[in-house]
Amino acid sequence: MAGRELTSIRSPRMKSARRLAKRTFRHRERRFLAEGPQAVREALELPGVLTELFTTAEAESRHADLIAAAERADVPVLRVSGEVMAELAQTVTPQGLLAVCGFVDVPLARALDPAPRLVTVLAHVRDPGNAGTVLRTADAAGSDSVVFTDASVDPYNGKCVRASAGSLFHLPVVVGPRFDELIPALRDGGLTVLAADGAGDRTLDSAIDDGLLARPTAWVFGNEAWGLPEEILRHVDEVVRVPLYGRAESLNLATAAAVCLYASARAQRSGYSDRPVPGASPAGRA
Repeated sequence: MAGRELTSIRSPRMKSARRLAKRTFRHRERRFLAEGPQAVREALELPGVLTELFTTAEAESRHADLIAAAERADVPVLRVSGEVMAELAQTVTPQGLLAVCGFVDVPLARALDPAPRLVTVLAHVRDPGNAGTVLRTADAAGSDSVVFTDASVDPYNGKCVRASAGSLFHLPVVVGPRFDELIPALRDGGLTVLAADGAGDRTLDSAIDDGLLARPTAWVFGNEAWGLPEEILRHVDEVVRVPLYGRAESLNLATAAAVCLYASARAQRSGYSDRPVPGASPAGRA
């Protein structure tokens, strides 16, 4: 088992883990923190990703199966006091398990080979909780990959990792491409690029009715407060808005993403043909 309990946050091992709360150190070392039993369980499914596991005595007893699985995978398991866990964890009420993991992102070319049916793109998304929720939703809707552009939040931010509820470990994640580089790659991969934006000329209903969503699709979602910039909207194939039937001013990012991604998932599984779509331009809007 984990052996003697470590009680000092000043030890080199504790300091090394604690500094991964900062993006600079995460990207320098290509390691990040994943908190809680769900994240630990999913990380253990990927050989070599989980490199170190911190646990309190209480969590060690409660999650003996995860501790045993980590030890079978030759992952060092370190028991720490509740005080040390509180310093390491990034939540108000730590769950007693904290993993150090290696980065899991993949190059864009790998995410597009073989040709995907559904890709989720986060462009200028800054809130880590929203980003993690969209990642979780994309996973649930069967998205083949999720792309975080260079202007978006770090997917290894602790809040983003927690909000993904383990989905970070489930599907290919691409980090950092510029949008002007991404668009040609998506089109070369056979994808129609759709932007979700309240200013769209086409409604989601018409996109469904016309068969547009039956095509292999990359959905682009923008900033929580101000949506997608014009330079992005100019270069996608279609700008699609979710219709609002009630009096709400708008939908939040995670809800809009769920509606759009599930609409595509439904259309791609419902037997729509790939018939020509009125008004759609596979070469883009500009």
